[in-house]
Amino acid sequence: MKRTIIDASQLELTDKVVTIKRVTKTVKGGRNMRFTALVVVGDGNGHVGAGLGKAVEIPEAIRKGKEDAIKNLVSIAMDENNSITHDFIGKYGSSSVLLKKAPEGTGIIAGGPARIVCELAGIKNIRTKSLGSNNKQNVVLSTIAGLSQLKTPEEVAAKRGKSIDEIMA
Repeated sequence: MKRTIIDASQLELTDKVVTIKRVTKTVKGGRNMRFTALVVVGDGNGHVGAGLGKAVEIPEAIRKGKEDAIKNLVSIAMDENNSITHDFIGKYGSSSVLLKKAPEGTGIIAGGPARIVCELAGIKNIRTKSLGSNNKQNVVLSTIAGLSQLKTPEEVAAKRGKSIDEIMA
């Protein structure tokens, strides 16, 4: 997964909590209860990231998750009708997410975790299908991995040494 450093201070980021889980650690004196929060942040203009925060209290876990998500922002290649540039399968762990390009007016056809990522990234037309594991954390991370690996026709043409018309034909 390619990582480009994005200056988050210049972006208007919104965040959404995907899931909050109570986790326990058994120690000599009993059980330690904590909460983990999976948070996705995006600017609605081609930047999105996900983060995991863990703390004794829920608001603190959400804050930590948001900070982690801001550190993991990625850029997404989109076309003129706010869809992705080509079909792709994003993979993370045992989870795969099929991302399909969609024409104008389709909307976001996606399950819960993938829908949140697409909405915050600013994608308006896309079809997705979660394959393999449906663990929310892995689905979010595989969606982001797939979106971050998308290439624009210009990038592909430059890499192959051809014109954009030859690539699109």
